[in-house]
Amino acid sequence: MKQTFTRMQKMRQLLIILLPILVTQVTMFAMTFFDTFMSGHASSTDLAGVAIGASIWVPVQTGLTGILFAVTPMIAQLVGEKRHDRVGFTVIQGVYVAVIVAAAVAAAGFLALDPVLGRMNLEATVRDIARGFLTAISAGILPLFVYTVLRCFMDGLGQTRMSMMITLISLPVNAALNYLLIFGKFGFPRLGGIGAGVASAITYWVICLIAAFFISRSHPFAEYRVFGRLHGLSLRACGELLRIGVPIGFAIFFETSIFAAVTLLMSEFQTVTIAAHQAALNFASFLYMIPLSISMALTILVGFEAGARRETDARQYSYLGIGSALGMAVVCAVVLLLFRRPIAGIYTSEPEVLGLVEHFLLYALFFQLSDALAAPIQGALRGYKDVNVTLIVALVSYWVIGLPVGYWLAHTELGAFGYWIGLITGLAFGAAGLFTRLAYVQRSRARESKVA
Repeated sequence: MKQTFTRMQKMRQLLIILLPILVTQVTMFAMTFFDTFMSGHASSTDLAGVAIGASIWVPVQTGLTGILFAVTPMIAQLVGEKRHDRVGFTVIQGVYVAVIVAAAVAAAGFLALDPVLGRMNLEATVRDIARGFLTAISAGILPLFVYTVLRCFMDGLGQTRMSMMITLISLPVNAALNYLLIFGKFGFPRLGGIGAGVASAITYWVICLIAAFFISRSHPFAEYRVFGRLHGLSLRACGELLRIGVPIGFAIFFETSIFAAVTLLMSEFQTVTIAAHQAALNFASFLYMIPLSISMALTILVGFEAGARRETDARQYSYLGIGSALGMAVVCAVVLLLFRRPIAGIYTSEPEVLGLVEHFLLYALFFQLSDALAAPIQGALRGYKDVNVTLIVALVSYWVIGLPVGYWLAHTELGAFGYWIGLITGLAFGAAGLFTRLAYVQRSRARESKVA
């Protein structure tokens, strides 16, 4: 098919899809930020407990919700192919998968939580806070996973503003609950870091219910009658979703779990070091919302164009996204370089922790460039439904290269900072491998298009 937009028009379309996703991701991240920020101001022990709990929760949550991200390219390609009759059915199959995965996570957590925490060299109070945080947040697993499917449906239609509005509505709820439950205000019990887990679980229920309401009642979602017809469980449809989603989920898990593994390995250092690492990593993760949002926008745009067999358009969207992410990475690096101390002061007022956070943030400068290349490429590849090689690249770059290098350097005079150098090394190798794969996929599709 003919190319339909100029480069400037494509950039405008990218921004239309991207900006609501960015607001949504930043808002979702703000929930984690409030957990870390408020726990840190309760005490460094609460911050360390939440850091350990989050180190276990985040890779599990992101990896398994990553499986459900398959709904986005599936919906985008169905719309591109004009097969609108299959959209509602596909969403409901995603909900079935979400329920099954949530039940499996809850059962595994019940069995494994105490043994995992028991093997870590933690202070007793830190361990208790981590256990309480994870137990509390587990009450929100089911609604979080179902909401992920509903959000992927909305985003796959290109209606990213709706998920933005839902998330913005829920943010004040999360912030208020954190304030009430962490610090025990207005007669509520003072739960410390455990209160952050309770607040997050309640918030997950809120966003899931709001999303379901809007999908049932508002345009254009209501036309697809997602909840208007009871679709039975289709093993074939669930299998297709898992075929795409499992590699996505595991690739995300390998990436996020490497950060979690580093935090867990840091249990050999003092509590102040764990707290400083978590604070710096929290801010680096905040900056990561930019390339991540571009990645999600590219999945929608590339998926739509690939479904319509417009290979030139899909390729141009890919490189517009990568270029935009690299430009923003330079801006973020300058911000980190100039404002390290004020940023560190957001998380703590304890002088020892403050100095360590400031030092860790220097290494976060180098995260930005690798993430700016790797994340958009992952999004473009998901749009093409090409996910298996991404899984292999993630496994090798993070676990075969990044973690061993970091472990070795951490046991030199670099100490805890050695782990961050290892992470940077793994990210750089991953970015190079993903770029090579994207170029191969696009060349292959271009040849197939010419033959057809």
